Amino acid sequence: MHIRDLYARPGPTISFEFFPPRTPEGEDTLFRETVPALTALGPSFFSVTYGAGGGTRDSTLRIVKRIRSEFGVESMSHLTCVGSTREMLADVLDEAESKGIDNILCLRGDPPKGQTTFHATAGGFSHAVDLIRFVRERGKFGVGAACYPEGHIEAAHKHDDWDRAAAKVEAGAEFLITQLFYDWSDFLDMEDYLRNKRQVNVPIIPGILPFLSTEQIKRFTTLCGSRLSQPLHQKLDALAKDDESVRALGVEVCTEICRRLLDHGVKGIHFYCLNRVQSCREILANLDLG
Repeated sequence: MHIRDLYARPGPTISFEFFPPRTPEGEDTLFRETVPALTALGPSFFSVTYGAGGGTRDSTLRIVKRIRSEFGVESMSHLTCVGSTREMLADVLDEAESKGIDNILCLRGDPPKGQTTFHATAGGFSHAVDLIRFVRERGKFGVGAACYPEGHIEAAHKHDDWDRAAAKVEAGAEFLITQLFYDWSDFLDMEDYLRNKRQVNVPIIPGILPFLSTEQIKRFTTLCGSRLSQPLHQKLDALAKDDESVRALGVEVCTEICRRLLDHGVKGIHFYCLNRVQSCREILANLDLG
């Protein structure tokens, strides 16, 4: 089933994203504990990340197939431009098709570890919009893409980046999922621009990351260029030595963002769960969705 059809159903579409574990033991834990616990929360689909240069290609596709076959929940594989030629990407899509995978999230991807600037591989793609066209040409896959409420960290202005999001939809993306953010008004500003100035009509889904520690969320927001308000900074600093209190604060902050955006009418919430369950479970309970 294409994910666009899940967003067409009544009620909010809840989804979870996680990364492939690095070891067989980690993957065993994922399927023995994490996926069953997340499945119990009633998600419409899962999303599985794809390492730089396809570093987790085999495990990503294997995990997506396993979730669909063993748990009966739709699952989507990420795909990036990093380190891949058109031929390599075609091979990945052939393998995905052979495994019965129906949905692909098309991303440019971050520069490989140790590099600060993205450089397209010879024979590959420089931008996500090119990858979207490439995947859509095959005709089979449902295609999603990313957008950035505060603008991509490499963009000169957020409106330039929002125009790129509109171009992704014009190229064939059927839904957009945002980068993490912690000011719900940034989402509303981007949505207003895309809807009213660029006539984007596909679902625009907030991506929510419940933070686990002060150090972690400061690192994540620095890497992606997302802002933390001064009051939130102060709370995080005051609780920096108490990870459980920081986690509880993350639940409180993310619950409020989700509640405001669901009341606004978003079609769903996409949780970056970091292979953890507790915070997402508590947020959904707070929202009377779990």
